[in-house]
Amino acid sequence: MGKIHLKINFFKLLIITMALSLNSCLSTKEMKVQVYETSANGNSLKKITTFSDSKNPITITLNPEEKFQKITGFGGAFTESSAYLVNKLSEANRKKIMNAYFGTNGANYSLTRTHINSCDFSLKHYAYAMVDGDKNLEHFSIEEDKNNNLIPMILQAKAISKEGFKIIASPWTSPPWMKDNKNWVGGKLLPEYYDTWALYFSKYIDAYKKEGIDIWGVTVENEPHGNGNNWESMLFSPQEMTSFVQNHLGPILEKDGKSNIKILGYDQNRAGIKEWVDEMYKDEASSKYYSGTAVHWYESTYEVFPEDLQYAHKKAPNKYLIQTEACVDSEVPHWQDDAWYWKKEATDWGWDWASEKDKYLHPKYAPVNRYAVDIIGCLNNWVDGWVDWNMVLDTKGGPNWFKNWCVAPVIVNPETDEVYFTPLYYVMSHFSKFMRPGAIKIGCTIDNKELVATAVKNPDNSIALVVFNPTDKIQNLEIKLTNQTKHISINAKALQTVVIK
Repeated sequence: MGKIHLKINFFKLLIITMALSLNSCLSTKEMKVQVYETSANGNSLKKITTFSDSKNPITITLNPEEKFQKITGFGGAFTESSAYLVNKLSEANRKKIMNAYFGTNGANYSLTRTHINSCDFSLKHYAYAMVDGDKNLEHFSIEEDKNNNLIPMILQAKAISKEGFKIIASPWTSPPWMKDNKNWVGGKLLPEYYDTWALYFSKYIDAYKKEGIDIWGVTVENEPHGNGNNWESMLFSPQEMTSFVQNHLGPILEKDGKSNIKILGYDQNRAGIKEWVDEMYKDEASSKYYSGTAVHWYESTYEVFPEDLQYAHKKAPNKYLIQTEACVDSEVPHWQDDAWYWKKEATDWGWDWASEKDKYLHPKYAPVNRYAVDIIGCLNNWVDGWVDWNMVLDTKGGPNWFKNWCVAPVIVNPETDEVYFTPLYYVMSHFSKFMRPGAIKIGCTIDNKELVATAVKNPDNSIALVVFNPTDKIQNLEIKLTNQTKHISINAKALQTVVIK
């Protein structure tokens, strides 16, 4: 009996030893990664293969079993200003820009936006139905968008994009004759034109489809609080917008066979979102036609407003939450000066115009930091899509009929036929290129308060991890994924995408 027990114990010990040995091998398995970096030292989405030592690393832990929102996409906006500029360039530079945004080897944008009627980034005021009192919109026409190169620009992007992209269309205002102040700026939609304005959306969708362009979704109104009565706008309260959607826009799109069109409510700054989602998703009737909520970032240069985003998600967890507009505003873009985009020298509208109690939200900031921190912060707080504003602007930050200059990821000089891809273009690419539609946001923690990170699992099962290091020193990173570990480093003032396959 003693010998039998001895043999059994020996085999138990052998099995345990083998298990421990196997577990040890698994725990030290090194994952295979591809690392791409954009940095203040000159890297522009550069593939990095050599790293510093692994001493005192910051640990990033990935958990694919912890699942959050499904990614809708990333991209920018087709505006008349951008289309006008692209059309003024040589054919070679037109192709260069459009391939950079929509090509597989470029940013590969998957979610875009455009304007219904004119906006501030148009060359003039225009609408598709300018005959006063035309309730049935018998004179509706999108010829202006054909002539101003907006439709040709979208069609060129479609021809380049292999996977396609979604388009969200937003009105800044109805034609003035539908409003109480008969003006392009401010005022409210008159109740007798609610059905006419809803029909306007339906006719717009049909007209664009006839040109070969499918509209994926619409926002009800760009910035319903207004914009200080500066450029095209139309005012809605949360109650007015929800009534319009519930009783007019939703039913008319449904009747016209367009139930697939996504209707996004709100479409302004995150800090004001709570009262809107409370009204939009008050009950089944109010929320029936809303597909989700749209937000902008202009309430602050640095604050993501995570509590507001979390609140909006919890109010409607099965609906979209999409950032539909963002840009470095109140600035003339710096030409061929990458360093400026990494410095805290830029300002925004709030630097001069915010109330005293809100001034703290608008300090000077580095444009790259703002984009990187905001996109990562949004993804970490249930946002499923992130859309930049103009794709292309000139060296003045226009053209813009109101002259409120802004920065775009791509700046051009049509007089000399030159193109400048700013660092912001590469920041956008870190997300749009590697985080594809249908990806799932997964668990991602980082044991450092100075760096930020987020991660998704793509439909092809690859994991895309984005890390931003705003500090002035190289940081060593240890990435942990179940039984795998990888040690890399990230340069000072750098954004990295780590692709794990």
